[in-house]
Amino acid sequence: MIEELVNAFARPEPPEPQRETGFFTDTTLCIGCKACEVACKQWNQLPADGFHWTGNSYDNTVALSDTTWRHVAFVEQFNGEGRPDRRQPDRWLMMSDVCKHCAQAPCQEACPTGSIIYNEFGDVYVQQDICNGCGYCVAACPFGVLDRNKADGHAHKCTLCYDRQKDGIEPACAKACPTDSIQFGPIDELRERARRRVDELRERGQTDAYLYGAEPAGEYGALNAFFLLTDHPSTYNLPEAPRRPKAHLKANYLLSFGAAIGLTALSALLLARGKR
Repeated sequence: MIEELVNAFARPEPPEPQRETGFFTDTTLCIGCKACEVACKQWNQLPADGFHWTGNSYDNTVALSDTTWRHVAFVEQFNGEGRPDRRQPDRWLMMSDVCKHCAQAPCQEACPTGSIIYNEFGDVYVQQDICNGCGYCVAACPFGVLDRNKADGHAHKCTLCYDRQKDGIEPACAKACPTDSIQFGPIDELRERARRRVDELRERGQTDAYLYGAEPAGEYGALNAFFLLTDHPSTYNLPEAPRRPKAHLKANYLLSFGAAIGLTALSALLLARGKR
């Protein structure tokens, strides 16, 4: 009995750190087949999203959610719509969106219970047994990745197939991708591969190719799930300059403290005048 009580407070040894892993998504190779969406739902036993017809091209998933951890976006650019030069040829842009597994994740910084951690592979992981469903992570994420589940009240998102990684198996979405648009591996190798791919595309004449999230930008750190894009981030429903709430805390605290002192001084002055 006493031994059980003592062991209840013992901290287990964490797993040994491994090489950081992530995703490189090359949107120029995406064909919009949604094999990644299906594979993700099948492996993680996530429910279907129903059969609601959105009328938004072939995109009926619309966005990431607590039960949709991969989302293939379809962007139609016909008759020059959305293009700086309306004479440019018609095209479809397709991108398989996912949790970015940020190197400095706002969701992890905002979590009050320690539910959101970095696992041994450097991926952002939500511990469901510790999550209290406060929703702070949902508000903190600039990419709209996390969502609370109506059934259990907890926040859910992509785990980067943590269970498969522990067994040395490629994540389900990358395994199912027929064109290798979604590539999985050590993050340093993926970044080097992505840079070579951008150079290759530019040599072929696709000068608008660039990497989104491969390197830190402004107040935001690098993404461990980054993308090769050929248009503005906003075209793919990605923020041009993602914001990290914690980066503004010091300035906000100082501003609040200054305002409190100012209001206190003003109140004291008004009370002193009133007594006269």
